[in-house]
Amino acid sequence: MKPEPFNKNMKLDFGSDMTIGSIPKLLLNLSIPMLIGNLFNIGQSVINTIWVGNILGPDAVGATAVTFPLVFILVALAGGSTMATTILVSQFYGAKNNSMVEKVVNNSFTITVFLSILLSLLGIFLADKLLRLMNTPERIFLFASGYLKLSFISFIFMYFSFLISSILRGIGDTRTPLIFMAIATVINIILDPLLIMGIGPFPKLGLNGAAIASLISVFTGFSIGIIYLHKKDHILAINPKKFIFDKDLTFLLFKIGLPTMVQQSLVSVGITVITSLVNTYGPGAIAAFGAAGRIDALALMPAMTMSMAISALTGQNIGARKIERVPEIFKWGIIIAVIISGFISFFAFFIPETLLKLFVHEPDVISIGVNYLKIISPGYIIFSIMFVSNGVINGAGNTFITMIFSLLAVWGIRLPLAFILTKTRLGITGIWIAMLSGFIIVMIASVLYYLSGRWKNSSNKIHAYSADTVSEPEVYD
Repeated sequence: MKPEPFNKNMKLDFGSDMTIGSIPKLLLNLSIPMLIGNLFNIGQSVINTIWVGNILGPDAVGATAVTFPLVFILVALAGGSTMATTILVSQFYGAKNNSMVEKVVNNSFTITVFLSILLSLLGIFLADKLLRLMNTPERIFLFASGYLKLSFISFIFMYFSFLISSILRGIGDTRTPLIFMAIATVINIILDPLLIMGIGPFPKLGLNGAAIASLISVFTGFSIGIIYLHKKDHILAINPKKFIFDKDLTFLLFKIGLPTMVQQSLVSVGITVITSLVNTYGPGAIAAFGAAGRIDALALMPAMTMSMAISALTGQNIGARKIERVPEIFKWGIIIAVIISGFISFFAFFIPETLLKLFVHEPDVISIGVNYLKIISPGYIIFSIMFVSNGVINGAGNTFITMIFSLLAVWGIRLPLAFILTKTRLGITGIWIAMLSGFIIVMIASVLYYLSGRWKNSSNKIHAYSADTVSEPEVYD
């Protein structure tokens, strides 16, 4: 299928044009539905942890904490590939190139079918071996094994949900995915206690019940989304007859997405190594790390959401040759992200005990968690700044440089420093200090690269693929 000629005045019949209008208003309109959706997701995870912690105890919480990094590795791979789709869709949408948008969408669906099944099967097959490599204590191993394998099954439907959300984000629609997320969250919240405790006709499944509740909810949300998009005759309506495999486009997707996949995967492996270090301090430390990690997720979510919104907004404006709007995107992204992250950081620093008691009640566990939050919570603001600058860089198509920054922070700073500091009298506190140090390093590197302006030429790689569709040269000052 040959893309239709570039026409800057063409109007597309789907999505939202973000190349005109107020930057802060566009950022808020784009990010607020995503934030609410992610808060639904985090809320689902938090409520799941509350049920698990209060019904099954700290060992079960520890089991979910051990499995999280392993599942997140697959989530990172999915996030990397779908990030590439967002970048391509947003830039072609900004260029008003309807045909290329459709081509990217159908090619991405083909890739997702293959990767989601392959990665899920690999995860199930290797689950127990990976848990052993992480030094998982025997008392929580069986908990973690069943929960992890069920989570890997859920990943197939999660991957497709990620892809649909990423494409909608690229065309400026973040409200539709919110509907799907809300439905899935409500179903999960209802099913959790029923399947954990075996209420009424439901079997008593313990921790596996929580995993099955998540599987049912993500499948239901995905299915309802597919039905909705078909009825709307949306560009995202899945039709296998339209699936394509364009090797050049696939290469471009992986060229953009692979650095993000590598980045997020190796960062996830880094988290897994950190978790294995925490595991050596016993079940209490694991439970504290798991509970505090839920607070981390809540605190970092606004910045991560803002980063995704900034990538889509940057992509559309670069595609429309309106690069002069990007510094305004960066400025307002910083302002909004820092305000929100600072608010959460304040509470995490000054009332950590209150927050931790939502998940665990044992004094020794809470003590470890308080120490963690006192050190890490100021890093929430630092992290938010980094995500804003990374959002601009990724939106321009230069995902390789953000990969380098993150790998330097994790593998060059955080892990070596954690191993060194745990050998001192700091003990487990050394792990928390090393994690904060990694936040600081990657933030400085990312902001300096943005200020250098070198990201401006990154999108040439994308436009080179469809050079015959563009009637104007891509030249930036």
